Amino acid sequence: MKAIETLLPQRYPFLFVDEIISANRDEIIGKKTYDATFLYFQEYFPGKKIVPHSILIESIVQCGGAGVNDTGLFTKALWGLASIETAHFFDSVEPNIPVTMIVKNLRITDKILKQTGTASCDGKKVLEATWLCLKL
Repeated sequence: MKAIETLLPQRYPFLFVDEIISANRDEIIGKKTYDATFLYFQEYFPGKKIVPHSILIESIVQCGGAGVNDTGLFTKALWGLASIETAHFFDSVEPNIPVTMIVKNLRITDKILKQTGTASCDGKKVLEATWLCLKL
């Protein structure tokens, strides 16, 4: 797998995927661990460090985009989030617990990327979402 920085335009502090474990035309698997110094823990929830749900959504969308770019279907395509069709949160994510993201490609054209995916920690689902990206 390629270094994540070669697959996405985002950089710290807005890069929310550590690695793509596997990627093919149908499925992408990626990981992210938010350590205790993660910038967005500071002000989000007083007294308890949890990853903001908006960051979890961005993480899974970035995982999907990086994975599609890693497959070689597109040459360094730049995708922009157009809509979140569904998003369901089942639990929170705390520091130092790896998040595994599994993304399925529902539709891929030269301009549209529709994906669905789950994020889990220790085998427990924390997020399930479906979204649409447009090629910029």
